[in-house]
Amino acid sequence: MDQNTFAQRLDRLESIEAIRQLAGKYSLSLDMRDLDAHVSLFAPDIRVGREKVGRAHLKAWVDDTLRHQFTGTSHHLGQHIIEFVDADNAVGVVYSKNEHETGAEWVIMQMLYWDDYQRIDGQWYFRRRLPCYWYATDLNKPPIGDMKMRWPGREPYHGTFHDLFPSWKSFWATSPERDQLPEVAEPAPLENFLRQMRGDTPAPKIRVR
Repeated sequence: MDQNTFAQRLDRLESIEAIRQLAGKYSLSLDMRDLDAHVSLFAPDIRVGREKVGRAHLKAWVDDTLRHQFTGTSHHLGQHIIEFVDADNAVGVVYSKNEHETGAEWVIMQMLYWDDYQRIDGQWYFRRRLPCYWYATDLNKPPIGDMKMRWPGREPYHGTFHDLFPSWKSFWATSPERDQLPEVAEPAPLENFLRQMRGDTPAPKIRVR
């Protein structure tokens, strides 16, 4: 095996593991309220909102959100798909099932994150995390029906769980012929599964809870 190829493959495996660790560290540091550990997972020049930049602004925003909305949280991670743009940049999708103690109610949530990762000075960081929610509701109130985002004291609203991928709307907008086999597209090229699924779909606008 070519030495350069071996080194590149080893670097790729180590990078995948480092990125997976990012997602786990994100959940643990958030749930344990270690905000210095939490914001250190993001690039030093992380953008916060439209005009603010840096970890200090991110820490202030996370502190305000956690202190005024939740007594406690627990984030449980599911599948994690990672694809590389180049040696130092990658994208990923992470499923997360979350629980929140908020006032007198216990809110459960299903969501996914669309992530952008970047390696800076040999260390992998979040460049961006885009949270896309399917539902949020009290533990004893299954979110059947429309408007599945149901936080205490707020009007229900739509999440963006399916908005990254056009296949959801396309699936329900078509009805296959029963007597004909469907066409099957060619498999996505290596490192292009997520991006082929998304096509040219823009990132949804996320409503701050």
